[in-house]
Amino acid sequence: MCMRVQRNPVPLIARGAAALAGVVVLAGCSAAGSPSAAPGSTPDATAAVATTGTAGDGGTTADRGDSAAEARNADVISTLLAAAFPDPASAEAQQAARAAVSPDAVAHGAGAAAGPDGLLAEFAAAHQRVPGAQAVVKRTAADGDLVAVHWQVASDPADERTGEAAVDLFRLADGKVTERWSFDQAIAQGTPASGNANTMFSDLYVGAPDAPRPTEQQEEADRRLAVGAYDALFRDRDVSVLDRSFDSAYLQHNPVAPNGTAALKQLFSGGARFPAQQSVISLADGDLVWTFSQAVDAQAGDPFLAADVFRVDDGLIREHWDVVPAR
Repeated sequence: MCMRVQRNPVPLIARGAAALAGVVVLAGCSAAGSPSAAPGSTPDATAAVATTGTAGDGGTTADRGDSAAEARNADVISTLLAAAFPDPASAEAQQAARAAVSPDAVAHGAGAAAGPDGLLAEFAAAHQRVPGAQAVVKRTAADGDLVAVHWQVASDPADERTGEAAVDLFRLADGKVTERWSFDQAIAQGTPASGNANTMFSDLYVGAPDAPRPTEQQEEADRRLAVGAYDALFRDRDVSVLDRSFDSAYLQHNPVAPNGTAALKQLFSGGARFPAQQSVISLADGDLVWTFSQAVDAQAGDPFLAADVFRVDDGLIREHWDVVPAR
């Protein structure tokens, strides 16, 4: 199954299981758990860890190797979006939300309300901002007790340059959501500032067609590599990580950032100043790693700064999507 969700950001370059018919539109995507496209041999999982930065537990102490539990959690979120987003005020939506969301589920973010009603209020607000909104699910990930969704809120599912981009993150226990985070941004109109033809959602990287699905061990190694690379760059200002952990021609879906690492090198070498930030929650599924970051000195209750999704293949970051809420 694959899903994707987002809303309006400070860009990376600037901030230094079936189609859900008629409800959630399943876009052509590299689904959670899709095979990693490896042009070369798959690296040893124990070696695929960045040399700087740490991944820690990635915000969960749940078993990241329990594929069956992860699949069940992903199904809960898929069913919830399919039933609750089309008409959040309907009896069906209310029933689905109460079945999937704990009454006291914590909602993070300014103005976010707890429990099932809070989630339905978020969906209703999306409909107000985007008339005729549909949830166009692009990709999803389930890892440990976490499920993340990358999706487009759009009145025209065929047009990836309209509406909003969003990433939602859920923590589940015993089949119910106990905690959630939401990130969203308006999709920039017109020609992207970067000059890329890339949309905020498109899948462009192509690797070996016969590559096997990453094992749970490889997923964990990729998570540690991507989190280590993120922290090295945005916390430690270690630009050399771009040469170690990134494909020099990596594909960028941020509308103001061009493809490749040269732009990031220029940003950091030019003395860009922005608050140091680091990955706090992370998950990996298939060849995608998701990171959710806060300022290094963040206190309890401080907002998260961004949601980033990285495609990792053959020991390198090959593709990147993000959602950075306006602050």
